[in-house]
Amino acid sequence: MSTTALGISALFMVGCCALAQIARVICRRLVTREGLVPILINEAIAAAELCACCFELIIVADNFGVSMYAVCLFLLTIWWGRVWGDASACPYTHMEDVVEGRTSFKEMALRSWAELMGGCCVYRVVQVFWWLELAETHRGRAFEACNADLQVSPYLGAVIEGVATLLCRLASKTISEKEPRFGSYIDSFIGTSLVVAAFNFSGGYFNPVLATALKWGCRGHTHLEHIIVYWIGACAGAVLSIPVFKVPAVRRLLLGEEAASKSKSKQE
Repeated sequence: MSTTALGISALFMVGCCALAQIARVICRRLVTREGLVPILINEAIAAAELCACCFELIIVADNFGVSMYAVCLFLLTIWWGRVWGDASACPYTHMEDVVEGRTSFKEMALRSWAELMGGCCVYRVVQVFWWLELAETHRGRAFEACNADLQVSPYLGAVIEGVATLLCRLASKTISEKEPRFGSYIDSFIGTSLVVAAFNFSGGYFNPVLATALKWGCRGHTHLEHIIVYWIGACAGAVLSIPVFKVPAVRRLLLGEEAASKSKSKQE
């Protein structure tokens, strides 16, 4: 495939990020009051940005390989980490907040709903762009039937998504506590590496909203299997990261002896 096609894909993703940032600025100016409404709008914008870019990343992976896909994803995750603010575009982060008492079940449900709406509705924008067929890699993709990325049994897929999400969340929590230099780059590298590792098995989504927006109803798995793999698997892994991260041996491994000692003294 030509570099022109790759350039068009890159420009589309950059354009999506730029439009999402403009939408955030407009939102801040129009919705000045505090409350849940601006939070939900920001979650919907972040989810739409995430899913629009990942739809195009499918094109990149199919035509330019997983390596180019990984490079693009790595750069995108660094950008998202800088501009999303409190938005996560991922339901299980709010589930973690509920478990730890930082938010209510109502807010978790509303945030998840906003993310689903943003992620699923943006497909129509992507479909129009593909329909224009500005690149050879977009030919026939606008109305093509999609295929599931799940290449293993649903239960093994759920384990893969769950364990990878657990590792990803443990890495994020560790980086958040240690606050190393270039922490966002390290976090993005770990997340991207886990995605690539799981790519040929479950697709490596680690995000229920992203998986639903991109692969719900695709050939290769039923709706129930999709829920088991991408919702139950990933969410279970994320929630499990909370007690696992509090285990002294795990904290000693991830944070070092000093952090483990501080944790033990606090418990006493």
